[in-house]
Amino acid sequence: MPPTDVPPAPGPSNPITSSQPSTSAPRRRPRVDSFDTDPSAAHSTLGTRPATTTRPDPKRPRSELYTPTAAPATTMSARLQGKRPEVIDLTSPASASHHHSLHPSRPALQPHLGARKLVVKNLRPSPTLSSSSTSGPTKTTTTTTTTGTTTPSSVDAYYSRIQAELDSALSCIFAGKPTAQPLERLYRGVEDVVRRGREDAAELMERLRAKCERWLAGAEMLGGLWEEYFQTAAVGSSSSSYSTSGGGENDGGGGSAIGPGDVLLREVVARWRRWNEVVFVIRGVYSYLDRGYLMMRGGGEGGRGRMGINEMGIVLFRKAVFGSSKGVTVQGTAVLEAVCRLVDYARHGDERADEGLLKDAIVMLRLCGVYGKSFEPMFLDRSHRYFERFASEMSTGHGLKGYIGEVAALLERESARCDGFNFESTTKRLVLGDAHRVLIETYSEKLLDSGSVARLLEAHDVESMKALYELLKLSGLQKRLKVPWEHYIRQTGSAIVSDTERGDEMIIRLLELRRSLDIIIRDSFSKDDVFYYALRESFGQFINDRKISSAWNTGTSKVGEMIAKYIDMLLRGGLRTLPTSLLSDSQDRADAERSGLASTGDEDAELDRQLDNALELFRFIEGKDVFEAFYKKDLARRILLGRSASQDAERSMLAKLKVECGSSFTHNLEQMFKDQELAKEEMASYKEWLVGTGRGNGGVDLTVNILSAAAWPTFPDVKVLLPKEVLEQINTFDGYYKSKHTGRRLTWKHNMAHCVIKAQFNRGPKELQVSAPQASVLMLFNEVENDDPASSTAGVLSYDQIAQSTGLQGGELNRTLQSLACGKARVLTKHPKGRDVSPTDTFTVNKAFTDPKFRVKINQIQLKETKEENRETHQRVAADRQFETQAAIVRIMKSRKKMTHAQLVAEVINQTKSRGAVDAGDIKANIEKLIEKDYLEREGGSYTYLA
Repeated sequence: MPPTDVPPAPGPSNPITSSQPSTSAPRRRPRVDSFDTDPSAAHSTLGTRPATTTRPDPKRPRSELYTPTAAPATTMSARLQGKRPEVIDLTSPASASHHHSLHPSRPALQPHLGARKLVVKNLRPSPTLSSSSTSGPTKTTTTTTTTGTTTPSSVDAYYSRIQAELDSALSCIFAGKPTAQPLERLYRGVEDVVRRGREDAAELMERLRAKCERWLAGAEMLGGLWEEYFQTAAVGSSSSSYSTSGGGENDGGGGSAIGPGDVLLREVVARWRRWNEVVFVIRGVYSYLDRGYLMMRGGGEGGRGRMGINEMGIVLFRKAVFGSSKGVTVQGTAVLEAVCRLVDYARHGDERADEGLLKDAIVMLRLCGVYGKSFEPMFLDRSHRYFERFASEMSTGHGLKGYIGEVAALLERESARCDGFNFESTTKRLVLGDAHRVLIETYSEKLLDSGSVARLLEAHDVESMKALYELLKLSGLQKRLKVPWEHYIRQTGSAIVSDTERGDEMIIRLLELRRSLDIIIRDSFSKDDVFYYALRESFGQFINDRKISSAWNTGTSKVGEMIAKYIDMLLRGGLRTLPTSLLSDSQDRADAERSGLASTGDEDAELDRQLDNALELFRFIEGKDVFEAFYKKDLARRILLGRSASQDAERSMLAKLKVECGSSFTHNLEQMFKDQELAKEEMASYKEWLVGTGRGNGGVDLTVNILSAAAWPTFPDVKVLLPKEVLEQINTFDGYYKSKHTGRRLTWKHNMAHCVIKAQFNRGPKELQVSAPQASVLMLFNEVENDDPASSTAGVLSYDQIAQSTGLQGGELNRTLQSLACGKARVLTKHPKGRDVSPTDTFTVNKAFTDPKFRVKINQIQLKETKEENRETHQRVAADRQFETQAAIVRIMKSRKKMTHAQLVAEVINQTKSRGAVDAGDIKANIEKLIEKDYLEREGGSYTYLA
């Protein structure tokens, strides 16, 4: 089968003849790669591949199958031997035997019959029988005059024809037309030229470069584009539609007219695409020139310093558009400005923005090598001016929240634009760094304004605070947010603590503030410890500020009192007393589970968490003695009146206080629970004694709680005249107890007692759960019920009559009557009707009273602390604090013997701050008292302890 695209031989066929003509018909030459035998075993001039046991790769370039040479077969390499025609000596026995061994079906050669003539058709001899040295410019050519060999003139004509075909092909490639010759034939022509010698390859490369350069500079490509651009720009300079740079730097946001610079960029990118298509085809045709000459790294000069075809194409285009590497031409500057203007269009959302064009333009600039030196500085400068204008507009037209949102959106767009349009990573880093400096560092005062930050915190704007924190973090300024953070906490907390009109809501408001700040730290500040520590310091400052606490005029910590009452509310009412804003969210529950704790979704676990939150506020208090006094009173009421919602919660809170303040703090509290257990045992013994003496049948079921006076708080004594049935039972128990425990004295606190009495109304009986004073008042109406019904005073008791019969006076009597006649459960009727009780009022039983429950609980007055009791508690704490201060002074001086005034004051403050902070003035006054009592004496500026 004849080869298809192998370059034609310049001479006639060169048949191989023998001494005897052949009568056989001429046979066609087989394909070179179709031999299955080992051609190295024969004397060959017919081209075959080197010896192999398998069929050669059919995808191997045909250029490797044809190598013109004049070297003898015996001195040529195996590769070159495979390219020469093969001559088989049929008279050689070795050849015959070898041929027979490869083809056993064919008859063996018979030399006695004589030689035969073989004619090989379509044999094309080598175009030149030359041997070229690849190591130097010298070329040696040996020409023979044997029939069938080529002459120098035919060889030159062959290479001239190759050059002409390549030139014609380049013209067609430039014009976008198909070439006259197949591309494979053009490729093999380039291979023949390169194999001829280095000078021919260099000439071929220079010829290619010159034609490409002329075509790029021609009217079809860039030459005509420059003329059109300068003409349009000259016209545009006298018009109001365009500026000389194609719209100016500020044209990114106004109008939709397209300037000459924009048209220029679009055309340059279109020609860049066209040029890439042309270079792609040229590289395919001239690829052997790339491999065999331009990229060769052999001996001598090698290929060092030579540009490949692809690199040559980029350099030529760069030179034609942007000029040399020393500087950018006017038209190149216009192209760069147009690229920057495309970015401005994208920034302003202009309809002239073309993302595809911008992306291709950036790729063009990067490949042409003008990106880093020329485009990037121009782009950064224009970006800087854009950021300045943007910051100025946003700062004047928006508040902090709006400015944060706009800046965050801008930075996100700039980052996405750099990634999407193939900007280099260094450009992205530089442009974003400049944006951070202009938009954040320059306007840091606006971002860190205390008033603006306070408004965001007050609105609980988690997203805006997170955006603010992230913006400041980009420039390393997030730590400076600590100042407005602390200012807001102190200002807001001080307002809550000093609000005397909403004192009952103080702790709930403080916990809501703390809760909102914790959420900000968790969700906005990425749990930054700096802000957590600042929160703790700020809370400690305003809670213990004496100027703020002075608004309550108590002399001691009001916050400590309110924390104790808040915990009392939790332990009495549970979670239902809390606002939903304080309850845990899903994030809190997830954090609790990850930390190994019980999920806060459980009610007991949630109550425990709320107690922990209250203890967080308790830790900030320096005067814990106020908390202790009020907590002890509230705990006593909960125990005595059975008002605790959960005994487990009570003991859990006690354990928390013991861990926080030590065992000495909770010693009396623990004793209160022990007294409860001892009282139960005492009452069980008393019941057995009653049964044994025959007094346990019928009557009043009395239960007495015996308390140790040292552990329990003091309660005011209220004189109450109890009904005689109850009084008899009390006297019986008093005698029993004194006979059992000699030397003990019982002090009865009737105002802390409670009982259940049965009452009959028109709609049925009820059980009323009331206090001892309330029961005394109700029992009086049993006596007046038996009066004459016709009398006008039947069933009526006056204010004075009730006072004389019960022994209650003043406020105690007023509160008792008000709870029975003016509350929700009105078992008495007051005449005249009203919410307040006066000495002229009269009272009757409300026969029409009704309630859906059988056992009705009437508000017990002993649960409410009066203002007098509150004031007395604070005064008692203040007095105890003075005694503790004196004890601390004596203890310190006993160990030190002698100290200066400043040293003694500092040491006293350090030792007493856990119980309650004392002013330096109070310490000095206590020192004077100790001097008067002869515990200390003054010697100059020092104090000496007197043993």
